[in-house]
Amino acid sequence: MPQTITLTVHPSAEHLAREDQLAWKLAELATDPVEPTPEVVEMVINRVIDNAAVSAASLTRGPAVAARAQALAHPYVPGATVSGAVLAARVSPEWAAWANGVAVRELDFHDTFLAAEYSHPGDNIPPVLAVAQHVGATGAQVVRGIVTGYEVQVDLVRAISLHAHKIDHVAHLGPSAAAGIGTLLGLDTETVFQAIGQALHTTTATRQSRKGQISTWKAHAPAFAGKVAVEAVDRAMRGQTSPEPIYEGEDGVVAWLLDGPGASYDVVLPAPGEPRTAILDTYTKEHSAEYQSQALIDLARALHAEHPELADPENVASVVIHTSHHTHFVIGSGANDPQKYDPTASRETLDHSVPYIFAVALQDGGWHHVDSYAPERGARPDTVALWHKITTAEDEGWTRRYHSTDPEEKAFGGRVEITLADGGTIVREIAVADAHPLGARPFAREQYVAKFRTLAEGVLTEEEIERFLDLAQRLPELTPAEVRELSIVARPGLLASVEAPTGLFELGRDTPTDERTTDESEAR
Repeated sequence: MPQTITLTVHPSAEHLAREDQLAWKLAELATDPVEPTPEVVEMVINRVIDNAAVSAASLTRGPAVAARAQALAHPYVPGATVSGAVLAARVSPEWAAWANGVAVRELDFHDTFLAAEYSHPGDNIPPVLAVAQHVGATGAQVVRGIVTGYEVQVDLVRAISLHAHKIDHVAHLGPSAAAGIGTLLGLDTETVFQAIGQALHTTTATRQSRKGQISTWKAHAPAFAGKVAVEAVDRAMRGQTSPEPIYEGEDGVVAWLLDGPGASYDVVLPAPGEPRTAILDTYTKEHSAEYQSQALIDLARALHAEHPELADPENVASVVIHTSHHTHFVIGSGANDPQKYDPTASRETLDHSVPYIFAVALQDGGWHHVDSYAPERGARPDTVALWHKITTAEDEGWTRRYHSTDPEEKAFGGRVEITLADGGTIVREIAVADAHPLGARPFAREQYVAKFRTLAEGVLTEEEIERFLDLAQRLPELTPAEVRELSIVARPGLLASVEAPTGLFELGRDTPTDERTTDESEAR
């Protein structure tokens, strides 16, 4: 049976035993040698493939280019690989976690878990894999580390809302990545406890990164948490300690960043020896957009086929999307962000504008990770006209389903009411995205592989696509040497076609940092 940890604030004068602190319980979870179930192993493989897919599509995008340049300025042996660069290019593991984390998150196109808080648990994979490559871990060790990262993050996300207090959701990622690395390395509970505390302490930041004019930092925030987790583990291994009790202290996270001194949270964790299956409750994206828009894109796609006349704004008087509190207030008109209706807004902002997303999907009958965000696409007069007729409204029923703990009832969709120019109405609703485990076309291995092939087309050579898929699908059996090759290498000339920006780390160097390390023609 799962164990429930009641999280409350304790004054300093009231000594809280270390063994009763949440960070210690998370560390115990990380150091409990539980073998993953076959279903969990299969899903880990799927998510490694999924991360590589979205990374491939991001290799020439600004944030990924900049982060890769920073990482390549920190060569290290044995080190870890950097997505896109040749396998011989090795950098310090925390910088590999950074660059690869940015590449994974840039398109907002990998897996998700939504409950009391929001998360992209696949963000745990880059730091765990980077450390694994550096230390020479096996594929089986990588799997166990990833399983722990997912378990800790999902369990925290189920119980503790960060966004309610305008704290960015990566505050759950720092502890989960540190715990996953601890499992990978087989560290003792004391060391993992200290690493979790440090990782949490250094990854609490405001949600302004996802408000108003959203910047390129949105892609960097989880990568920073992964980088910090690697560094926290290193410090803890050297005997350095963390603030404690980090969650429960009278000046700690709960008391001052969350619900305050009177707060109480019930965090449910697997009992000792119990399988860690949280990854099975997460879901990936078929479309490159914020998760609450996934089902609505699918609904717009269906409406486009049924009612192509809706693409013309002259035929539409208004569109109201009745949905959950989160969808309305974070990516809907309830956010009161004028940028969500601005044709010149950044890609990151449009990714968090369901009125824009629904308008384009309704007109195009689908969604594309590049074309749907192109400046000329958002500026089309007919799109702007339709876009500005779309609003959202909170519906208590959809909010309740969003927060339901019953997977059969939990939903992330809504009801769309379209009032036509002639006075007629069209009403449709959808509960979950087509790719969701309970959706019309759930993702399985075949779909993950297809997503990888699609996003890697033109980015990787066919030989490279097959090489990576062979390794990824044999992940539990990989030797340390094979784990060190579990990366993607861009096709010849691709990375050189994009000028890498220079910064502080290049000052004083005679040659550009990436002149040698990103030459794809160099033998692997």
